[in-house]
Amino acid sequence: MRPHTSFFNTADLDAFDARTAALEDPRPHPTEPQLVQLGRALMTEVLDVVLGGGLEDHVAVICETLIGGLHAGVQRLERDADREREALARLLHDFDGSEVADVDLQEVKARADALDVAMCAIEHVRDAAAEIYAQATGEVWSPWRGVVRASVQSAAQVDAQAALRAVEQRRRSAADPGEHVVAFRASPRSDAPEDARRIFDALNWARAEWPDMSLALTDAKGGERLAKRWAQQKGVRVVLAKPDFARFGRAAPFRANDQMLALSPVCVLVLPESLGRAAEAGAPPFGPAMNLADEARRRGMRCVRITART
Repeated sequence: MRPHTSFFNTADLDAFDARTAALEDPRPHPTEPQLVQLGRALMTEVLDVVLGGGLEDHVAVICETLIGGLHAGVQRLERDADREREALARLLHDFDGSEVADVDLQEVKARADALDVAMCAIEHVRDAAAEIYAQATGEVWSPWRGVVRASVQSAAQVDAQAALRAVEQRRRSAADPGEHVVAFRASPRSDAPEDARRIFDALNWARAEWPDMSLALTDAKGGERLAKRWAQQKGVRVVLAKPDFARFGRAAPFRANDQMLALSPVCVLVLPESLGRAAEAGAPPFGPAMNLADEARRRGMRCVRITART
C-alpha cells in the first residue's frame, strides 16, 4: 500500500503514479508498468489460444473485439468524468463560501479525478494489448469511430468526420488534426520490403518538412497499413477517412478521398502500385490513389508520387 500523500514526495514518481498518489485513496493502485504488463499478457494469451488453430482465420475480429471493449470502457469513463466536471463548473459558479459548498466541491472534484485515473489505467492496458496485436499480426487496431488520445505507446487517431467538424469550428480539441495534414493513399498490393522503405522515406521527409503533421489515410491494407504503423511508432496523429461501403457502395473509396482533400492537406503522397513486385509490373495503378492525386493537382495542392530509388 502506498503511503498517504501528505508524507509522500510525488516528484520521484512517473506521471500515472503521481496521479494515483494525489487521489489520497488508502487503497493501492496498480502501477503503470503493471497495467502495461496486464495488457500484454491479455493479448498474448488470446493469441496463443487462437493462432495455429481453427480460429486463426478470425484472429482480427477476436483481438480487435477485445481491444475495442477496453476502448469502450475508456469512452464510458470519459463520459462519466465529463458529467462530474460539468457539475464542478456549476458548483464553482454558485459557490457561496460556505463549508457545505466547499465539501461538495471537493467531493465532486475527487470523483472526477478518480474517473480520470481509471480512464488512464484502461488506456495503458488497451494500448499495450494493441501493441502486442500489431507485433504478432502486422495489423494496427483503430476504432471505427471516435478519438484515441495519444500515449507513450501509440499515435493519436481521430475520425475524419470529427476532424472536419473541428476544422470548421477552428477549435483546438482532441479531434482537431492541426494545420499541417499530409494525405496518403497506396495500392493494397504495395506491401513489399521496397514499398515499406520508400513509404517510410517519404513520410520521414514529410515529418521533417512539417514536424507537427497529421497523417490522413483510409486504413486500406497494404501501403496504408505500413504508413499507419509508422505513425504509431513516431507518435504522429492519424486521421482516418474510412470508406463507407454500406452507404456509398463502389464510390466509397472516392468519397473517402473527398474527405481527406476537405482537410486542405499541405501535401498529398501517393503510391499507386507496388515497387517491389516484379510479377505485377503490368498491373494497372490503383484507381483511388490516382484519383486522389488527380484531384489534388486539380485543386492546386502539392502532390508527390512515391517512386523507386534511382
